[in-house]
Amino acid sequence: MANERNIGLFFKVSEHEHDLIKKKMALFGTKNQSAYLRKMVIDGYVIRLELEQFQKMLSLMQRTSNNVNQIAKRCNETRNLYETDVEDLKQGYDALCGQMKGVISELATLRVL
Repeated sequence: MANERNIGLFFKVSEHEHDLIKKKMALFGTKNQSAYLRKMVIDGYVIRLELEQFQKMLSLMQRTSNNVNQIAKRCNETRNLYETDVEDLKQGYDALCGQMKGVISELATLRVL
């Protein structure tokens, strides 16, 4: 894509505007000014999601998946399904649903200004 960029766009900003641009870049977590300015000009906004809740949700999904696999293996070996296994799965599923609701609630609050 960089080879396709053969048109230069140049503009001047005041020192105050440049400071604001640098502060917004720092908030976004980027040091590439060209990429940041391109993104802002083309899309008009930049959204950076903090992924901590997604990481927690992914961890819960992996644990729940592991529990399902272990229970399925045990069921195949013993031909028995234990009530505690089902309860563990329900708790994991409920925790996962709670995390999903939290993530969806936070995403719903995003507004484009």
